Amino acid sequence: MLFVFLLTVLLASTGCLAQPAFPIDTTRGRYHRPVFRQVQVRRNVEFARVTTLLGLPQTLYLDVYEPAGDTVRRRPVVVLAHEGGFLTGTRDDAVMTDLCTRLARLGYVAATIDYRLYFFPFDTVGIGRAAIRATQDMRAAVRFFRHDAATARRFRVHPQYVFVGGSSAGGFMALQTGYLNKPTEVPAYLDLAALGGLEGSGGHAGYSSRPRGVINLCGALARASWLEAGDPPLCSVHGTRDGLVPYGRGTIGAQLPPQLVHGSGALRTRANAVGVPNVLRRLRGAGHVPYSFEPTYLDSIFLATRDFLRPLLGAGAPGPLLAAALNPRRLAQPTAALLPRRIGLRVPADSVALPSLGLLQALPDSTQRMAPLEPATTGAAPPR
Repeated sequence: MLFVFLLTVLLASTGCLAQPAFPIDTTRGRYHRPVFRQVQVRRNVEFARVTTLLGLPQTLYLDVYEPAGDTVRRRPVVVLAHEGGFLTGTRDDAVMTDLCTRLARLGYVAATIDYRLYFFPFDTVGIGRAAIRATQDMRAAVRFFRHDAATARRFRVHPQYVFVGGSSAGGFMALQTGYLNKPTEVPAYLDLAALGGLEGSGGHAGYSSRPRGVINLCGALARASWLEAGDPPLCSVHGTRDGLVPYGRGTIGAQLPPQLVHGSGALRTRANAVGVPNVLRRLRGAGHVPYSFEPTYLDSIFLATRDFLRPLLGAGAPGPLLAAALNPRRLAQPTAALLPRRIGLRVPADSVALPSLGLLQALPDSTQRMAPLEPATTGAAPPR
């Protein structure tokens, strides 16, 4: 035993023992493992009042998922939006509720939101305007949580750690919330002023809608140039054979007429070029939103999201959120490793099931080291 001890000391002193690739986790697994057994859901929380396409008033609601029994006073929040081509879908979308539940078990607050649907005329101009309205609604949700953090603190969120994400149409919204930040970038034919500007009139004016990070699931941007140096970090997950929203640079709406967009592969190239920290998880051979009908892909988007978010919380310093997790007023009850809950979505009879392709073991195809970021400004909107 003495020989083994001396040999270990010698190897360590000469650098022969491998050093851990990441800082030691001193947070008992919070934000990485499902340390909470129960999740509580607050449904039908009003967050904005807006005007519809027809000029009628509409109240928007969100559902908030929180770890039951959590005592940490300031927590990160992830705001998510469902798919549906700006025509269909609800906030209780199965994929969004599954992702919210998994994130809450890690210790996050997660919310799935309403946003305005429908457009006319039925063309790419109409879709573009619908995307602006929906993005205004996501921005309103971000402002709602920052307003709550500064006032009632019902949800105990940290105003500097508000993330946005979404699937397909929701991915377009999240990307625009993060990177469409100048009115001059919006094409004149969309008439941004008539739509209410980038922020809209959903309420809580004066609070920033800038997210800490963006989670894009099978979405795209009309212009890759909207993504600029200093913008929030980006996580994208996209099928390489997506026939609806292109993985790279391509068109959507073939009969509308088509509109050129930049999917996750093209946005990865742009993010790397301007120095925006980013992660891209390619779903090899997969089509559009494969996680909507193949549960294995749900694991892929969850793991990509989890591993993207956690370094942005300030791990290694430890950052303010991870430091808070070290000394909660009462420790959360840890559990054994819980298997992720899978949703039982049926595969349509006329569709072809996709293979899982070993996605759980796949590493991100493109990453940049995500260094600690300057906190996002709360209160009045910061310079963009």
